[in-house]
Amino acid sequence: MHQLIVSPYNGTFLVARPGARAGMQIPRAMYGQLAAIAESSGTLPAWLLDGARTAWDLDLTGLPTRDAVLVRPETRLGYGRATYEINKGCNFNCEHCYLAERKFEGLPWEGKARLLHLLRDAGVLWLQFTGGEPLIDRDFMDAYVLAHRYGMLIEILTNGSRLHRPEVIEMLRELPPHKVTVSLYGATPDSFDSLTRKPGAFKLVAKGLTAARKAGIALEVALIITKHNAHELDAMRALADRYGADRTEYGTISPTYSGTPEPLAAQAPGFLDKTSVFKGCPAGHTFFHVDPHGLATMCKVGRDNPIDLMAEGLDGLLRLPGIADAQMLRTGGCGGCQLSGTCRVCRPLAKAYQEAKAPLNTYCQHGREEAQ
Repeated sequence: MHQLIVSPYNGTFLVARPGARAGMQIPRAMYGQLAAIAESSGTLPAWLLDGARTAWDLDLTGLPTRDAVLVRPETRLGYGRATYEINKGCNFNCEHCYLAERKFEGLPWEGKARLLHLLRDAGVLWLQFTGGEPLIDRDFMDAYVLAHRYGMLIEILTNGSRLHRPEVIEMLRELPPHKVTVSLYGATPDSFDSLTRKPGAFKLVAKGLTAARKAGIALEVALIITKHNAHELDAMRALADRYGADRTEYGTISPTYSGTPEPLAAQAPGFLDKTSVFKGCPAGHTFFHVDPHGLATMCKVGRDNPIDLMAEGLDGLLRLPGIADAQMLRTGGCGGCQLSGTCRVCRPLAKAYQEAKAPLNTYCQHGREEAQ
């Protein structure tokens, strides 16, 4: 399997190593040089040998180019990133989940394989596997191996409950992901199991984090702050640090993407608006989302007018920028808002709040002003 990936990305050319954060940006001429020798038995150029030593302490001396480097071709589409919701099924039943329904259904393996081929041909370098819970999908491991073989840098967004399984850990050790992001819902079994509504969930996730750390897998922990665990936030941070993981914090709970309010009940007072001001998004232009049936949308939340990739192929993605731009217009209750320059909520998410008839103070600055 390849040691390095050389790929176009948003008008640039990158050299990346699976499982490593460091990378190299190279000019088109160097990309062309590697593309010309990609399938040869010759050795790598000196500049790449030196760069590999500097960036990753990696010695590729004497290794045939075809064994060392996977060179991805330029494509007519500029989609460098995508998320693949391989299923919506989950073995947890989280109170705050943004999915309206968690049906375990989707494409058969042949469809999944074709979809990954389409993602590669769309130019996708960074691929996030998500769900539902991706690791419970019967085809997840095969899909991961194929995406890795296609030269994608992979993130797995998981609840961590099956991360401890030996076959999963061994696969990730042999074919390193860019990172595995595990959602943390509390620092104790009481808070964690209460939010996930899954007895024993905390123990399973701790077991997974331990196994991943021992295997040297790059970890990130997403701290999900709710009314069940806000009092444990410092302990949650310490727990992430104990596993040597990077961490991010999410305190704003959203409605379901279809605009129903049930998840809002999990919101912890005092943890709204911790995000930065929304200044635009490349969703639909350089990034897109695909659901379990191969329907492509601008993102996980903005799912209007989906494109059936399985029926239309890559040509369907040519319509996606226009569909995304239409969803980013501030219409309805947000039309003409004088505070839009400091708004922290994107338009598709604001629409979901509005359809859920959420109180203004859960997502809008006008609501805070009225409360004062």
